[in-house]
Amino acid sequence: MKLAFSTLGVPGLPISDVVRLAATHGYHGVELRAHPEEPVHPGLDLTARADVAAEFKSAGVEILSVAGYTRVAAPGDDEPVIAELRALLDLARDLGAPFIRVFPGAGEDQSPEEADAAAARRLGTAAEYAADLGVRILLETHDSHRTGAAAIRVLGLVGHRQVGSLWDVMHTWLGGEQPSTSHAALAPFLGYVQVKDIASPDDTTPLPLGAGVLPLTECVDLLSRADWDGWLCWEYEKRWYESAPPLEGLLGAGREHLARLLNESA
Repeated sequence: MKLAFSTLGVPGLPISDVVRLAATHGYHGVELRAHPEEPVHPGLDLTARADVAAEFKSAGVEILSVAGYTRVAAPGDDEPVIAELRALLDLARDLGAPFIRVFPGAGEDQSPEEADAAAARRLGTAAEYAADLGVRILLETHDSHRTGAAAIRVLGLVGHRQVGSLWDVMHTWLGGEQPSTSHAALAPFLGYVQVKDIASPDDTTPLPLGAGVLPLTECVDLLSRADWDGWLCWEYEKRWYESAPPLEGLLGAGREHLARLLNESA
């Protein structure tokens, strides 16, 4: 498996510094948070996109994903959602990233059936465009669809290989789902896996990997036994927890912890 980290852990950091951190600490790639407050977002012009791609390439670091905030199950018209999806897909294509990340984001007033249908309809519409660009859309286990069981209700309706799953191990665990259940549901659709650690269900402040309660060992074991050779991406949520220690000082130990889990599961 390859190792990456998310720029959610280094909010606003210039791309040159992000690339340096990845190369220095032995990470194979980076998940780029695509938000206007970050250096990389859909508003970048083509020259800036080319510069970002070149900076990563020269350092031998891959851009794993463009992590967007499109909520594909949200109430409302389809067109604005599909336009957001296309913009993220264009950005990923220009950067050379194989994936984009989207959220479910169903509204509280929607029935599960309505939310599932809306998400599947929009993802299905964007799937052919994604196929043309060679980019895969990944639905993260998050918010309204935080478990594997909930996510596959949508993915099963879409039925297109260009639309898959992003397994956030914290959200499936907080949703009361065992790792074996999550993996069984998501494995046929799996794009990559987000790992992290927290103190408890009531305190989701990010911790160094291995310092909390999330079942990371079990998750890595499941992936290894399945001979999965994808990506583990450390999503350290520094942006939402300003009091959390800086990620920069934790990256080396985090990579070593993941490498140890991989070695022990082999």
